[in-house]
Amino acid sequence: MAAVHPGPEAPSETGVALCRDPDAFAALGPEWDRLHRACSAATPFQSHAWLHSWWLSYGAAGRLRVLLARREGRLVGAAPLMLVHRPMPLLVPLGGAISDYGDVVVDEEHAPAALAALARGLERVARHAVVDLREVRPGAAAERLYALWPGPRARLEDSVCMELPAVPVEELVTRMAANRAQRVRAKLRKLDALGITARRLPAEEVPEGVGRLLRLHERQWRGRGVNIEHLRPRFHDHLVRAVGAMVPAGQATLTEFTLDGGVVAAGLTLRAGRLGGGYLYGADPVLRERKADVATMLLREDAREAARSGAAVLSLLRGAEPYKNHWRPNTVTSGRLLLARPALEPLLRLHESRARMRERAADVVRSRLPAAREWRGRFNDWRAEGVSVRTGGGGPSER
Repeated sequence: MAAVHPGPEAPSETGVALCRDPDAFAALGPEWDRLHRACSAATPFQSHAWLHSWWLSYGAAGRLRVLLARREGRLVGAAPLMLVHRPMPLLVPLGGAISDYGDVVVDEEHAPAALAALARGLERVARHAVVDLREVRPGAAAERLYALWPGPRARLEDSVCMELPAVPVEELVTRMAANRAQRVRAKLRKLDALGITARRLPAEEVPEGVGRLLRLHERQWRGRGVNIEHLRPRFHDHLVRAVGAMVPAGQATLTEFTLDGGVVAAGLTLRAGRLGGGYLYGADPVLRERKADVATMLLREDAREAARSGAAVLSLLRGAEPYKNHWRPNTVTSGRLLLARPALEPLLRLHESRARMRERAADVVRSRLPAAREWRGRFNDWRAEGVSVRTGGGGPSER
């Protein structure tokens, strides 16, 4: 682990070091978990179990860049990053596209010193690369780091997320218009009449449970544009490792829904601090045939779990799908924060320009070419014909 010298302007008791060794990153688990609990803005996607498992499935040799701020030996801040070279040298968060939020992690008791140390360390590590922090939730620690940054910077909008208060579904129904609330109550009664039961899986059942979840997910989306990444062995292996560690830590719940003695649906809920949310689910098409509303069934369980855990926010995570709007959620837009040293400002502005053009092009496709989404779904289905959910094998890493 290489020291990043803080310089004369830094408080002597707060230092920063750069971790590039995957084994050293793996060994940080216990103190990272303490830091994660001490960070009020942290999401499940900044837990050590999630990030380290992601690195094992998706990391590239020699690219790990994790900044660690310590105060009198205690870990008080961390910026989990990696170096990529496309489309240009960038420092990006660990967790990649399968993580709904990206952030740095700081101990609130020492936040000013920790953030200042991370900023100094990042300025030195980013000598030849632009820092691109994606999916930064409003109020995240990375926003405070952005405010401290002394060099060129830019802020763009990233994904839209939907959020509800973390209360039981019976209270969520009261947020709806009367006619909509009446229909939801009828759906809840239908679910009860069918006799669907929910069971939370213990940690030792996670490997088999993840396999069932992904097979149900594949069946649910077959012919409707499945996300091809969810079918790859590396994604399966990541979930087995991460969820297997997060369940006993209270950071994840894997729930199976049973009808007539068989598992017909499964859902994975992640949580940290004041936020919880349903990450992934799968459902057998037989539920549609039995007139069971899967979205309502899952949300009822997610809301129950979020309220039980003491969370304040039930996040529906990324996406503004129409069914989410039925619950009258709050719309929250994540940020994309770009940082660079003064010498790299032209590179930052080029990257910013490209990102804005890509977003405008995506908006045009969404608003003016609705058939493009259907075409993309069919293309993904065609690609999925050669990929099946498997429960073993690591698969090639994403580079």
